[in-house]
Amino acid sequence: MEIPFYRLLIIGGGPIGLACALEAQKHGVDYLILEKGCLVNSLYHYPLGMTFFSTSERLEIGGVPFVSNSVKPTRPEALEYYRRVALSHVVNIRLFEAVERVQPSGNGKYLVTTAHGRYEAANVIIATGFYDIPNLLHIPGEQLPKVRHYYKEPHFYALQKVVVVGAANSAVDAALETFRKGAHVTLVTQGPAISERVKYWVKPDIENRIKEGSIRAFFNSHLAAIEERSVTIRTPEGLLTIDNDYVLAMTGYQPNFAFLEGMGITLSQDALRLPAYNPDTMETNLPGVYLAGVVCGGMNTHKWFIENSRVHAEVILRHITSL
Repeated sequence: MEIPFYRLLIIGGGPIGLACALEAQKHGVDYLILEKGCLVNSLYHYPLGMTFFSTSERLEIGGVPFVSNSVKPTRPEALEYYRRVALSHVVNIRLFEAVERVQPSGNGKYLVTTAHGRYEAANVIIATGFYDIPNLLHIPGEQLPKVRHYYKEPHFYALQKVVVVGAANSAVDAALETFRKGAHVTLVTQGPAISERVKYWVKPDIENRIKEGSIRAFFNSHLAAIEERSVTIRTPEGLLTIDNDYVLAMTGYQPNFAFLEGMGITLSQDALRLPAYNPDTMETNLPGVYLAGVVCGGMNTHKWFIENSRVHAEVILRHITSL
């Protein structure tokens, strides 16, 4: 059976993967997007009530206007926008088709194997983001069903004793939302205060809830162990065990480093695990293989966002079409 060939294969159907597809269309480059989940899969799994930090025009791709009801769009508005972009531009994408392996096939081409088939490509863009693999706590009890590394909506936690781990946007949103649905919330963070990266209109809210005692907070602390009905917190004053029903470990996420290394992409040996690429072209140490979006930052997941990595699509296609 003949293997389909594309000049460009894009791994990841999020906003940046879609931006690469639109740029490929503009340059007349035949392409295919392979996405392991639904369209903009990471955004789909964001909390239901999430509001973006960025304004709508900074989330636009391909020059398509993004109009939202408020200055800062919501998750449903973003899903609607990217869905309409994909439909109106008839984007060539295959959903729920996870890429398992990328390997050289000779003559400067790459063989891409998925759960459903094989493809050959002259160029590959990896735009896989970082939302699929949570940063673990590595403590006893983390495997219990009561521990969640993803937060969807607050009603489930009403009237429950909830521990939220973290002090950045995800943790603060989860703490405030569950508190307002009647949960008894305890916030545990390793730092001395709420992160400066928290959305400016939310930060005073969480700080005031902590100050008034509505949300209990332990700073310079971390979870030491998780039990069925309790957790143990290591605080500056020593160990403290409190009753607990659920733990929301909002400790961040990381790219799929094993996938990158399996392809042969070089990663730095320090804690950041930065993938090797040329910032002028976004090409990695593998000829014809490019990175786009937040995956470029390794463990520094706060460096790249939709608004400052949309340009990667233009940079990559400019390089591909210049060869």
